Amino acid sequence: MSRTYKATGINLKSIPLGESDRILTILTRECGLIRAVAPGVRQPKSKLGGRAGLFVVNELVLTQGRSLDRINQAETLESYPGLSKDLGKLTAGQYLAELALCQALSDQPQEELFSLLSEHLSRIEGLSMVGDRPSTTQVLPLLTQGIYHLLALGGIAPQVHACCLTQRSVTPDFQSLNWRVGFSTSAGGIVSLGSENRPKNSGARPKPDPSNRSSPSVQTQTLPRKVDRQLNAVELAILQQLTAAELPHETHLNLQIQGMMGERPSVDQVWVSIEHLLRHYAQYHYGQSIRSATLMDTYIHSARASF
Repeated sequence: MSRTYKATGINLKSIPLGESDRILTILTRECGLIRAVAPGVRQPKSKLGGRAGLFVVNELVLTQGRSLDRINQAETLESYPGLSKDLGKLTAGQYLAELALCQALSDQPQEELFSLLSEHLSRIEGLSMVGDRPSTTQVLPLLTQGIYHLLALGGIAPQVHACCLTQRSVTPDFQSLNWRVGFSTSAGGIVSLGSENRPKNSGARPKPDPSNRSSPSVQTQTLPRKVDRQLNAVELAILQQLTAAELPHETHLNLQIQGMMGERPSVDQVWVSIEHLLRHYAQYHYGQSIRSATLMDTYIHSARASF
């Protein structure tokens, strides 16, 4: 006899099945990731129709099957309607859903992942758009922090407060335009750069002292083979702020960036840069591409005239 069980879950993916059904991929608190058939959901008068939408949170009664479970009843608890009303918010939500799918486990509770995803979807939905800036760029700070928090929950977030190799604390130097720190995806975060890795205009390279074990030339020998890019002080400061429970208010945050980078167009470009950095990091560690990120690129590219 098939087992019937209850679970609370959020719909993260949907594909058609036959003429009237859908297969839903659902992240549940109690059972982790499940795939279940929503019978007749594509019919006009289906009771499950509105409950099968993306990001809808339902209290479910399901019947366990061999390969796919079956939804018998669904009562909607939350639906995040604000996400579907704005292209930037919707794309950001899909982006986070993809990351959640990358790390969600089946057959065991996923309370933390469920709660974290729900929290960030609520933040994105509740974002108040300001002025005539494209919604895709306004939503980037919240999306970027959501990416970082999901990576942190999965245990693979990049290390941004200390060098991955020396474990020494790294503080951005806003007084020097030439100050840089390395970022290595394979090493797992930021890497302090020795004098050999600094920009050419930062001054002459001091000669190494063989008797001094802390000589810069000795430290640079331990650098990973690939430093993917160098970050300036603003970029590192933003990365470090992502580790907080919440970002500072946008006005305060933008003033901090503008103090180093100038006017608002640079503010938006900083967030684009950080999102790209974390995207490539996530794709490397998850071993798969994030399709929604490509959509985000398309929307941002079309709006670049407003940067």
